[in-house]
Parts: sequence; C-alpha cells; structure tokens
Amino acid sequence: MVFEKEIAEYFDKNIDNVIKSMREIMSIDSSLSEPLEGMPFGRGSAEALKWGADFGRSLGMKVKNFDNYAVSMDYGEGEPILGILSHLDVVPAGGGWSFSPFDCTVKDGNIYGRGAIDDKGPSVAVLYAVRCIKELGLPLKKGFRVIFGGNEEGGCQDIEYYQKKEPFPSMVFTPDGSFPVLNCEKGMLHLTFSGEGSFDCGGIRFGKIAGGTVINAVPGKTSCTAVYDEGSIPEEICGCNVKRSEEGFEITGLSSHGSRPELGRNTVTALLAFLAANGCETADRLSAAFPHGEFGGSSAGLGFSDSVSGEMTCVLTQLGYENGVITGGIDIRFPIDRTCAEIERIIKNTLENAGMDVTSCEGMEPHYVPEDSELVQALLRTYEKVKGEKGKCIAEGGITYVHNTAGGVAFGAEFPWENNNMHGPDEHISVETLKYNLNMYANAIMEICG
Repeated sequence: MVFEKEIAEYFDKNIDNVIKSMREIMSIDSSLSEPLEGMPFGRGSAEALKWGADFGRSLGMKVKNFDNYAVSMDYGEGEPILGILSHLDVVPAGGGWSFSPFDCTVKDGNIYGRGAIDDKGPSVAVLYAVRCIKELGLPLKKGFRVIFGGNEEGGCQDIEYYQKKEPFPSMVFTPDGSFPVLNCEKGMLHLTFSGEGSFDCGGIRFGKIAGGTVINAVPGKTSCTAVYDEGSIPEEICGCNVKRSEEGFEITGLSSHGSRPELGRNTVTALLAFLAANGCETADRLSAAFPHGEFGGSSAGLGFSDSVSGEMTCVLTQLGYENGVITGGIDIRFPIDRTCAEIERIIKNTLENAGMDVTSCEGMEPHYVPEDSELVQALLRTYEKVKGEKGKCIAEGGITYVHNTAGGVAFGAEFPWENNNMHGPDEHISVETLKYNLNMYANAIMEICG
C-alpha cells in the first residue's frame, strides 16, 4: 500500500506544530556540562532526554530511560526490527550568531538555532513521523524503535552504555548525515602538534596567535596580538577580511565542518600563506605542507582517494603561538582502503620535517555498508518515492552516529549541496528540507515495517 500523498498532506497541515516542538527542544542548552547525580552529561542533556521521552509517551510509545545516558521508545507490536538513532545533545553555542542560539527563529525560509540540523530538528521530524503514522492509522506489520542519546557530541558514551544494556534492532539508520543514503564514512584522524619557532617577519612582531576553536571545524577567525609597521598588514589576506587595531589584527573568513573544508575560508592557512610570502621561514614550512586552498593533503604526503570514498580531506584547523611555542591541530578524513596507522605515519613524518612534534592523535577507522543490503535498498526506494529522483549511495567524511554500528547507515538529514552551518554560528535547516525529513522518515518506517 502507498501512503505518500496522505503523509505529505498531513505534514503540510502540521508544519507549524513541528516548528513549535522544535522551539521547545531547542530552547534547552543540552551541550555537555558538569555531571550531576543521575545526570552523567549534565542537567541540559538530561532535560532534553526527558523532553523526548515525554513526547514518546504522548504517542503511546513504550519508553525506557537508560540512566539518562539514552532513552528508547518502541512503537508497534513485537520485537522492533528497525532502530532510528538520533541525539538530543548539541555542541556549545559559541559566538558570532545573528539569532539567539537557543531559540528557533524562522526567517526567509530557514529555521535558525543550535541543533536545527544536528540533531534536534531531525529528531523532532522522527517523532512527528510516528505521530503521523498514529494519527492517520497507517497499518504496521512490524515494530520499530526510536533511540535518543545524550552524548553524541561528547564522545558517544551514551550509546556505549545503551548497548551494554540492550542490543540494537537488526536494522539501524540515523538522521545524522546526508541524503540519499550515506553508506560510506571515511576514516578520521585528529592530531595536535607543537614546536618552537617565530612568525615575526615583514615588519610584524607577534605576541600571540589564536586561530580555530575546535579541531573539527575550518577556522573562520584568527586573532593576532602584534606590533606592526604601517602598511605591513593588508585589508585582505587570501580572500579573508582583515581588521586592524592597536593591539594587532583579526582575520575573518568562513567556518565550515572539518569534513567539508571546501565550503569554508580557512583563516589559519591564509595567515601562514601571507607570512610565508613575507619571508617567514617557520610559516613557509607549515604552509608548504598545508597550502591555502588545498583540501586533499597532497602536499602533506597524502592525497589518497578510491572509487567508493572519493577524495580524502586534510585540514589545518588550529594554530596557536605564544612565547616562541607553536601549537596546532589537524583534521583528516581518509578513504576506506586506508588505515589510521598508515595515515598517522605519513602525517607525523610531514610534521617532523616542518619542525613539529605530534602531541596527540585520535582516530576512527572507516565505516562501510554494502549497497545491496536490505536496509540500504529500502531507504533508496523511500528516497526515490519522496524526492521523485533516482537514489544513490554516497560517501562523506563526516562521522555519523552509526559510525561504529555494524550495518548502520545515515539517511538525511541534509542534502550534500547544503551548508547548514552545522557546529557553527547560525546553524539552520530550511523549511523545505525539514519537510523532506518528515516525509522521508514516515515513508521509511512504512517501507520497512508496514
């Protein structure tokens, strides 16, 4: 039986209610905070999980709370065959917002606020998919489970705890990636390094450099405390704006997720390129390994690709300098035919040649689910019905909530061509994409469980 038309009409009528519910959950600051008794990830995470559990109960779902690490909510008869895994925690708001980060501001067809795309908006879409199926009385032959976690952004201790208590259903997808179906996630390596040197050159004498706040985001701002000669600092560096002051200067570019560096303007690599061009030997060594505008890591000895994963990414995302000590961070996403050990060996050698030492290294091996799996095929059929175009499997560098779940894939919540400022200021989801989320998830449940 086909219900796409009835489902679409339901969401057209209820979109205001969906946005109202988004406003409720997005008003909770559920970023990681000080643990409290019975609240392992802080009060905000626990409050967000309670909100999700209360919503599930209102739909008649069977709710379990796993000590405020996660909640599960079952719908339908029998053991659930499908699990939909999402998270209600968020990264900290940070600065630079045009809108209140813990509100839900609708403007020019977009919905702004922390969690709009990652993962509160998609989580609300999943809940309304359940409400749609319930209120329309759509027939289900099999049960499914919605699982909300409270620590995806803090390291996924939530799901580690959940899985010690209860196994996942046989099929699992998450709205924590991209459409059509994200079945291939590149491996990830995060490195920090340090070394000694000086960036003084061309009439500029530095006191301090601070570029990038987190290792998994292209740095959209770099602040420099410096004394400089008149005319030594231009108004623009490599396409990034420069604001000069008596204390120094600040470079402003554009932040983006570390797995999609082509969508940003990297202020750290721009600064290094500028200093290298002015004769700074230290900057020249680093800029040679991480040239401004290069995203694949070829100059660092990497640049790998394969037919499934596509091209890798390698981004210098952090740069610090004070009292002659240089620190930095690198975000690398690599193809499924490579390993963490291989990538680490190469990048460590590159940094040593630049006079730097690796101070920490954390990684995750790639994740891949064959295209012919039952779950992938069901989601591709759903995509084709809802979107009206041929579905295909895609690979990305982002690490989704199912990266360590065998057979798990990401289904939404954004489209590959969108830049929703995930993890950055003015994070948003368009109303149009939100409606696709709603229709995709309701139809996916019917495709698999109906």
